[in-house]
Amino acid sequence: MVDRSYRGWRGYGLAVVSVGACLVLRSALEPFGQFYYLPMVPAAVITALLSRPGPTGLAIALSIAVNVTLVPREGLADTVVNAALFLAVSWLVAELCWAQRRVHRRVGALARKLEGRNAVLDTVLAAVPVVILDRAGRIRRLTPAAAALFGVSSTDAVGSPFSQLVDDFHLDSVDPEPAAGTPPLGGREWRGRRPDGRPLLLTLQVGVTANSTEGDDYAAVSVTDVTQARAATSRAVELDAQLNRVWRLNSLGQMAATLAHELNQPLSAAASYMHASRRDIERTGPLGESAGRTLDLAKAEVLRAGGIIRRVRELLTTGAAALERQRVSSMIEDLRPSLRLLGRDAGIDVRIDIDGRADTVLAERIQFQQAVINLVRNAIDAAGGVSHPVVLISGRGAAGHYEISIEDTGPGILADDLDSVIRPMASGKAHGMGLGLSVTRTIVEGHGGSLRLDRSALGGAAFSIRLPQEERAA
Repeated sequence: MVDRSYRGWRGYGLAVVSVGACLVLRSALEPFGQFYYLPMVPAAVITALLSRPGPTGLAIALSIAVNVTLVPREGLADTVVNAALFLAVSWLVAELCWAQRRVHRRVGALARKLEGRNAVLDTVLAAVPVVILDRAGRIRRLTPAAAALFGVSSTDAVGSPFSQLVDDFHLDSVDPEPAAGTPPLGGREWRGRRPDGRPLLLTLQVGVTANSTEGDDYAAVSVTDVTQARAATSRAVELDAQLNRVWRLNSLGQMAATLAHELNQPLSAAASYMHASRRDIERTGPLGESAGRTLDLAKAEVLRAGGIIRRVRELLTTGAAALERQRVSSMIEDLRPSLRLLGRDAGIDVRIDIDGRADTVLAERIQFQQAVINLVRNAIDAAGGVSHPVVLISGRGAAGHYEISIEDTGPGILADDLDSVIRPMASGKAHGMGLGLSVTRTIVEGHGGSLRLDRSALGGAAFSIRLPQEERAA
């Protein structure tokens, strides 16, 4: 490396000092013989090693001038030949010195670059679970992340088969040169083992070295723990299935209540007509007794059907949900995977902004979540036909109640149309049943809350569920 202190005028000063020091050395060697130019070579070497070509040329020129002045020669030709030889030799040595300096600089730059890459690699390996194996599938090294994942000590695990940590793993089944785009182990999931018995679900990526001997590093296995991801996916699927079941039951219940109300009137009218027919038959005398008995049986069945429908209707209209203390933020958080799946499938950005302060209410968890899912589905359907669609789910608590708002960027709904939109069996969708919003309002009102429709700041509709906070609800 070049010392910056010998650049500029300091380099020329170094040349003068070097020539002076070599002149002193030459004078000290005079008693032992005539050395001529040889003692002056170090001046050119030192200057070339520590400075640039300019000062080096000055050192060579001064050395020649000193020798021409102090050493008598036989003639001009001898002086010129010796000076030319010294110049050629000194400049060649200087070129070698400069080449050595360039190599030194490159080596230093490569060393720093390699050191930086090693630092990055060490950082990555410290955070990524990686296991190094030999040809026999035995563990040679583990990164700290891999040791923590499997719950073992890095030193104790060395030398043991990797199959003790991952069930059914055999290094012989790994293709050293898999086809492009093909996972080395087929993308399968593996069962891992821990000393504490906690199950592990893993994916493995294996890289194999081209040349290795017995006992050397042969394969690097990158381990990814997908246990929590698979558990979260399973919970989301289970919750979605449960919510769908509740939605279907609520929809069927609403439909049953509507049918009970609609069928009760024609059944009552049919019973009245049968009663009038019975009186007409009585006037015919003995000839109408058989028809009268049959008509009485039919009338009894109609009245029994009406009674069944009334009891079902009373059960549906007076049945109460089992309300418990629930946090709105927790109920919405459970829905986050399902909501993201709904948004992803529809290509819509579903955003969630729930304030977890003062969000405790009395609610039936599954029914409340179904009400939110119904509103989000409607918002996704409404926003699907616009550019940059967004559905925002927000929640804030204030003044004794907690309000959850579901907004979209769709065309919107007039607030005056709320009753007509929520009316059972009225749907604006081509294949809709018209029960979603009706069921939602039934659920909300069963919780002692209210459902409101406003214009959203996003441009579409904003359905708001307002529930009393725990103290007021109790």
